[in-house]
Amino acid sequence: MADVAQPQAKLPSTIPYIIGNEGCERFNFYGMRNILTPFLVGSLLLYLPEGQRVLAAKDVFHTFVIGVYFFPLLGGWLADRHFGKYPTIFWLSLVYCLGNALLALFPHNVTGFYAGLLLIALGSGGIKPLVASFVGDQFDATNKHRAKGVFDAFYWIINFGSFFASLLMPMALRSFGPSVAFGIPGVLMAIATFVFWLGRKQYVRVPPAAPSPHSFLRVVRTALGSHAEGHSNLGSFVAGVGLALGLGTFLFVGRLGFVACFCLALVLILGFGGWGTARQLERAKGAHPDEAIEGVRSVLRILILFALTTPFWSLFDQKASTWILQANLMQRPEWFLPAQMQALNPALVMVLIPFNSFVTWPLLKRWFRYEPTSLARMGAGIAFSGLAWVVIGVLQVAVERGPVPIAWQMLPYVFLTLGEVLVSATGLEFAYSQAPPSMKGTIMSFFYLSVTIGNLWVLLMNASVKSPAVTARMVQAGVSVTAFQMFFFAGFAFLAALAFAAYAKRYTLVDHYRNG
Repeated sequence: MADVAQPQAKLPSTIPYIIGNEGCERFNFYGMRNILTPFLVGSLLLYLPEGQRVLAAKDVFHTFVIGVYFFPLLGGWLADRHFGKYPTIFWLSLVYCLGNALLALFPHNVTGFYAGLLLIALGSGGIKPLVASFVGDQFDATNKHRAKGVFDAFYWIINFGSFFASLLMPMALRSFGPSVAFGIPGVLMAIATFVFWLGRKQYVRVPPAAPSPHSFLRVVRTALGSHAEGHSNLGSFVAGVGLALGLGTFLFVGRLGFVACFCLALVLILGFGGWGTARQLERAKGAHPDEAIEGVRSVLRILILFALTTPFWSLFDQKASTWILQANLMQRPEWFLPAQMQALNPALVMVLIPFNSFVTWPLLKRWFRYEPTSLARMGAGIAFSGLAWVVIGVLQVAVERGPVPIAWQMLPYVFLTLGEVLVSATGLEFAYSQAPPSMKGTIMSFFYLSVTIGNLWVLLMNASVKSPAVTARMVQAGVSVTAFQMFFFAGFAFLAALAFAAYAKRYTLVDHYRNG
């Protein structure tokens, strides 16, 4: 039968085009991203007083990352509801290329450079959930058992591109200047777009979902807007409170900035609105079919898991900001640049993914008869990230007391990368498999939105330590602001890992792969 798994089924012929595209695109993205912080501190932000440049560079970097992982919502909506995945990926890739061109052309012009960052955030973010879900679309029930290996290969090629970008682009920035250093990744993005275009006649293209009176938002609106006689409207009230609190965050724009306030408002609206919807979801029965209501219920449950991964992302993305700034203070050979330490992360990923696939998981299954679920792996990954930040915090204390060789940073990189493999690579396949067919791009974009929220926590922490009262309290305690932040984020991750494990025990896995 066409919808029965076939052990000897071949990989889809379109996979090499998507994998090749991803490798070039990731070289571009990580090439420009990993030199962004040192470039900002050493060049673009020189107009600021020296003491303000580090925090300003971190704010710009994490604001950019927030944009990159927010725009997947737009890309997912365009693909799922209007154009389909292939056209959306292709046209947003061209926007992406234009953003790269602006970075190379205006490295010393704040307006031109920031416009380039905005276009890259729009292009990179817009295609991000779609490329991963486009991989999943190439499979059906006959060969879905091979999808896990391809998602691992997909993540492996991401890190292949990232490794060479992290190694070479800091050298290009030092030797040839910012125009060349930002221009080379742009050329790779143009190649990525061309490679993706080459496969245009062979791709499996799942058409966008037709407008439905039973869509996710319509079911939510019905649930929150319905009144049941004899029952309280607590869910609607809670959703209203979330909306009011979200709008209220903009009163703090002067202190937190627009981006942080906007993201915080989104968190409050999604959090309170989701809880309120879940409480009153049964009221949508009759107005919507049972499968539509159950689809909303499953999405809300998935979003809780995604929310619990946000602390991981707040730790992970700081390796390109906080960890580079620490590396600047450590002993290293004259030829070695601090930003090049980031090459260790993708190098470890390329080793750990096949090692786990061919050694760790088979041995656990054979010796202990234990096969960890995707959720068990993700929870462990969050805990490993917390361990990495305990180590990085200890190193910070040591650096502030005397010289420390940069080689010591290898240890936290190992723990953080192990956490990344368990959370991110596993999460890509998890998000696709759990998403109802009409919401593949949207659910993948919510997975990436968790990265946005993770970077929001960094912006809020940076804003809090700007308070003289808070800084004075840390000085009295004998700990620097940087070290305090590091230990705070470690504890944040450990608490998230515990909460994730507790919720995962009650989560029932589903299978939403396409039938043959």
